[in-house]
Amino acid sequence: MTKWLRSGRRRDICVLLAAEGELRGQQLKSRLESHYDDRIEPKAFYGSLSALVDAGFVEKRTEGIHDVYALTEGGERRVREHYAWMRGLLEKNLESGDDRRGE
Repeated sequence: MTKWLRSGRRRDICVLLAAEGELRGQQLKSRLESHYDDRIEPKAFYGSLSALVDAGFVEKRTEGIHDVYALTEGGERRVREHYAWMRGLLEKNLESGDDRRGE
């Protein structure tokens, strides 16, 4: 697993982009804040975005005065792999009848 997947914020940014397609930076930040029900410091948010761009999982382009972000093929592949991993674990848990929610 690459380091980008270890960061929940980076994963969530990629999931939002996979679901919504291209988004302006502020739109993406607003959707993430809405999901977290908390404000995210701009420096931390844009640092996460920059790390994803530098790693090649997200692409950035300028549209007028706005930066627009979208997943690359590699980013989409990683989101799908992570989703398949989570789905497999949850299905295995459900099939075995092992309910660990009470722990």
